[in-house]
Amino acid sequence: MAEQDKGVEELLDRLLEGRKPEELVGAGGLLEDLTKRLYERALEGELTAHLGYEKHAPEGRNRGNSRNGKSTKRLKTETGELALEIPRDREGSFDPVLVPKGQRRLPGFDEKVIALYARGMTTREIQGHLKEIYKVEVSPSLISSVTDAVLDDVKAWQARPLDAVYPIVYLDAIHVKMRTGGHVQTQAVYLALALTLSGDKELLGLWVGEAEGAKFWLGVLTELRNRGVQDVLIASIDGLVGFPEAIETVFPKAQVQLCIVHMVRGSLKYVSWKERRAVAKDLRAIYQAPTEEAAEEALAALEARWDGRFPMISRKWRANWANLSPFFAYPPEIRRVMYTTNAIEAINAQLRKVTKKRGSFPNPEAVRKVLYLAIMKASERWTRPVQDWPTALNHLAIVFPGRLPA
Repeated sequence: MAEQDKGVEELLDRLLEGRKPEELVGAGGLLEDLTKRLYERALEGELTAHLGYEKHAPEGRNRGNSRNGKSTKRLKTETGELALEIPRDREGSFDPVLVPKGQRRLPGFDEKVIALYARGMTTREIQGHLKEIYKVEVSPSLISSVTDAVLDDVKAWQARPLDAVYPIVYLDAIHVKMRTGGHVQTQAVYLALALTLSGDKELLGLWVGEAEGAKFWLGVLTELRNRGVQDVLIASIDGLVGFPEAIETVFPKAQVQLCIVHMVRGSLKYVSWKERRAVAKDLRAIYQAPTEEAAEEALAALEARWDGRFPMISRKWRANWANLSPFFAYPPEIRRVMYTTNAIEAINAQLRKVTKKRGSFPNPEAVRKVLYLAIMKASERWTRPVQDWPTALNHLAIVFPGRLPA
């Protein structure tokens, strides 16, 4: 084996000797030449197997079918365009497996297009990129057909079975522009992100609707149940009216936790820029309090200081207190992942990066295609939001007895 490796190294040394870097890759480079020779040699081997005899072999005489020259076929590759000499047979019955009839792209090209699409590039931008970097001319319709192949993966992913129990599920939505009935309208994309029993993040699905509303969320939650989810311990949500009731309808035992970040943002809308820092400090005293009793004292202090000028802040917190205060019963490591939808907000930020370049989407399928690819790419870098997850899980098992599997 060592001698074989040595032979390969010597062969590479001879191939690379005296060549400049630009002579190795790109159009007309060594890599292109080697790829061309490799494919053409393999195609010759396929034709030999099809005919049943080697080229110029005497047993091929009077066999009926025979070699009949070659035709040139230009194929798009991930490094540029490649012209291959495809061998033919006289009867026209030879259909190569390596490069089937009708194929115009070699393996790797489609993956390159999809990777560019996943980074948020539009069809026109991909077309220009391939032309500028790889000198390959492709039509927008070709790029669309390549990326449309992802839709089957999206459907399978969206319909996959889910776990029976999720300790924490974050529910949120982002908004995109989409052409509907000849007009560009704002559409909501609903997202459900879960923490699994192993402490990992899993996006359960994405749904495209007309506008964010509790009725649509009810349909989303019902689909999650139909896909196998039997119980959710904690549902972290924003302050959408009717949202807690929708969750209770489908998962009646779920503990609803309103996102503190959303509450703070909503409260500061009533405050002038000059006084936001002071009000934010008093709000922080509420949600960082060690106990619920201390939090209520901090809320009373905020009322005494600011109700004369901003009465809507304390009213908002009082009205939602039942769904704001549950996290006070948990240790800090669980609190951090309960009282904020930061986990899903981070995903939303990544998704907005790939949607902001587009003025609007032509249809819901285009939205799903782009966001699915972005999610798959982002998930490769996901880390656990809770460092000591076993300890947190044990605490949840005590708070919710009998609801976590052994």
